[in-house]
Amino acid sequence: MAVLIKRAYDDASPDDGYRVLVDRLWPRGVSREHADIHLWLKAVAPSPELRTWWNHDPARLDQFAARYRAELETVPEASDGVAQLRAIAAAHDPLTLVYGARDPEVNHAAVLRDYLNG
Repeated sequence: MAVLIKRAYDDASPDDGYRVLVDRLWPRGVSREHADIHLWLKAVAPSPELRTWWNHDPARLDQFAARYRAELETVPEASDGVAQLRAIAAAHDPLTLVYGARDPEVNHAAVLRDYLNG
């Protein structure tokens, strides 16, 4: 199962496979047609409290990742969303997690991808 990540602001490609938006909020300035999203799965996004605490600070990435993985395992909606993503990944190759953050390295989708691949 291949799980990829891609910014919502980048053009969709047939190579993306099944595209799932994994943000709680729709990316600002991106039309639904341009996004070419198959599913918007808000449940797997970090909680608003965790996202606010982290504030995309690279110095907090490791601590954020640990807290986010804990949410994915203990919050029922998030756990259900992870199960749904795994089922989608098993049926569609590849699965692309779409996110709105600016940094392609420091974002929750990268943590989620690693979690799903691990």
